[in-house]
Amino acid sequence: MNDSIIDLGPQTLVLARLAEGVGDERLDDATPCPLMPVRALLGHLLGLSVAFRDAGRKDLGPTTDTAPTEGEPRLGPGWREELPKALDELAEAWRDPAAWTGMTRAGGVDLPGAVAGAVAVDELVLHGWDLARGTGQAYEPDPAALRVAYAFQVDSVGDPMRGEIFGPVVPVPDAAPLLDRTVGLSGRSPGWV
Repeated sequence: MNDSIIDLGPQTLVLARLAEGVGDERLDDATPCPLMPVRALLGHLLGLSVAFRDAGRKDLGPTTDTAPTEGEPRLGPGWREELPKALDELAEAWRDPAAWTGMTRAGGVDLPGAVAGAVAVDELVLHGWDLARGTGQAYEPDPAALRVAYAFQVDSVGDPMRGEIFGPVVPVPDAAPLLDRTVGLSGRSPGWV
């Protein structure tokens, strides 16, 4: 099996549990994502789960063609059922080795399947942290997913397109936990409260 292929299921399960722990009273709380309260972050997670599910399936169309910056993420009344289902379908799509090969599209960008898979993992890990911080929940990402997200962040540091997606790197000590180093590389402060 290709070393870049991992099961997204353990990380999607972590996210589903975090979402389940979000009370309605927390939906307007702030998160580490600027201008993205919990409600918008959950809407973004639902949208990216569907988009990356379809990218993994190579089912290209409106869900894979829309840039993540287009429109404000909306959270409908059925999100508590829709998000866990979309997360399950996302994990299932990426269990197929074909998802990791060839080309696909996500966010309106054509990219190799392996890169799209890494982006999906990175999104799941970082937005899991965002959701946990914004709702005061404990967060332990899947260790394999965390390693992929860290490697993705390390590789992105020199990318000129990085500024459009991530903020400036926040310095974190080399001895800090891997999650803190990953969060810092993404432009977030591990100490955000």
